[in-house]
Amino acid sequence: MNTRLAVQDSATMLSRNLRHTVRSPDTMLMTVAVPIAILLMFAYVFGGAMNVGGAYIDYVVPGIILLCAGFGSATTAVSLATDLTNGIIDRFRSMAIARSSVLTGHVTESVLRNLITTTLVILVAVAIGFRPTGDPLRWLAAYGIIAMFVLALSWVAAALGLLAKSPEAANGATFFFMFLPYVSSAFVPPQSMPSGLHWFAENQPVTPVIETLRGLLMGTPIGNSALLAVLWCAGIGLAGYLAAGALFRRRTKN
Repeated sequence: MNTRLAVQDSATMLSRNLRHTVRSPDTMLMTVAVPIAILLMFAYVFGGAMNVGGAYIDYVVPGIILLCAGFGSATTAVSLATDLTNGIIDRFRSMAIARSSVLTGHVTESVLRNLITTTLVILVAVAIGFRPTGDPLRWLAAYGIIAMFVLALSWVAAALGLLAKSPEAANGATFFFMFLPYVSSAFVPPQSMPSGLHWFAENQPVTPVIETLRGLLMGTPIGNSALLAVLWCAGIGLAGYLAAGALFRRRTKN
């Protein structure tokens, strides 16, 4: 099957997944509601006790954006596991379509959905006092970083969804997506953590992405965080893509 037909099939699968999202607004609602609830909690409950050298709302929003991306990307695993357990994938196998389009459709839908929910979270943050200073070019770069991060997590989520035996197991397997931002620079500076956690927070993949977003949106120093963020996203995304492809071929083998 040539590339043009594969792209057309991927677009068809994307349209299918987008329709499912529109028909299941509770999925998007929870994807947005949980990060917003955490944002409000940190801004109004814990924010007064945090000393980050400036307005805490400006410090915490980049971390909330990444938390939102983690929640949203995790649903890719559940969607794929649901298609597998309901026999939808077997039906697709009987059709003259590119098999890669199934995964591509799920992952592309995840990226688009997460960019929309991220925008909603940012609008809420602005409404409660977030004051970004980035110009349009920096905002464009910030969205590019977010899209890379979501793409990487979505491919990993796709692999986990194919590995899981049920949608419930797939949901549990993505727990670390929500956990990593808590042990990063998302909510407090890593320097305030005990030495072991400090080292982990400084060297895990979420921190350079957050620091890059913080620099683009708030004008703080970025240093080598942008390069590290791109490398982490590329490496994680490639690993997830290869794993998802191998698992999909195994799960759909005749």
